[in-house]
Amino acid sequence: MSKKTLEGILTAIVTPVDAQDQFSEAAFREQIERQIAAGNGIFCGGTNGEFFALTEGEKRRVAEVAMEHTAGRVPVVGHVGEISTQECIRAGRDIARLGVDAVAAITPYFVPLTQDDLHYHFSAIADALDVPVYLYNIPARTGNTIEPETARRLAAHPNIAGIKDSAGSYESLQGFLKVAKETEGFTVFNGPDSLIHRGFVEGCAGAVSGLANVAPREIQQIWSRFKAGDIDGSRQAQEHVTSLRESLYKVVFAPAAVKRAVRLLGYPVGDSKYPVRISAAQEAQMREILAAHQIRK
Repeated sequence: MSKKTLEGILTAIVTPVDAQDQFSEAAFREQIERQIAAGNGIFCGGTNGEFFALTEGEKRRVAEVAMEHTAGRVPVVGHVGEISTQECIRAGRDIARLGVDAVAAITPYFVPLTQDDLHYHFSAIADALDVPVYLYNIPARTGNTIEPETARRLAAHPNIAGIKDSAGSYESLQGFLKVAKETEGFTVFNGPDSLIHRGFVEGCAGAVSGLANVAPREIQQIWSRFKAGDIDGSRQAQEHVTSLRESLYKVVFAPAAVKRAVRLLGYPVGDSKYPVRISAAQEAQMREILAAHQIRK
């Protein structure tokens, strides 16, 4: 199928839960609306969506509600990464039936894979699905890295639309940007919030931002100012975001920090689905960080 070009900010949206740790649909709809109001698209079931702690039914419902609530107003990408190729295909077909604009899949985790293994894995997924597929490189979490040359081989597939690179370094991003510049129809989405502006300057089509849950308008400013030709304004917006990121992520592991920060802003998103507990002292520290950076509801 033809590759639909996505661009701009996609928020790696949190998955709200209630007091019983069950998916809170009403709170999720509120978060989606918040992101739409800021001008951001939706990336659901990603790292900040805590996909690794969701049941199969929860993953599907998250994507289903995202599609219902966005109603075509902004793009929606569904994450379908699983540890086996066949499970990725099963999840991909299930989510694709909902009408998402694209799907993304992390590399399989736990078991070390060769580049040929990764090429087979993503090729098989792209062969099986009728929705654009984005590679998702996040080696610190999976233990497997997509090399730029492997991305180049996969970019030749008519149904592989690009890559989300969350390796965390400019060097990694640069390798994939080189592939994109030399390959028509293959785009790069940056993962680390600290590299959003630089990514746009160097040729990224967009960014998938976890911190946009906390600061949706501030993250969007990096893109909208850049798009308008205000490169210095985009850079200044990035500096503000980078300061927020560095301060907040020093307190606790990023997904837990993001979810608690959203809660501290007054939204009922609940606790992390995985066993990270935040102390009263850490919470107080996070309140100070949000206030210092003028982040409000």
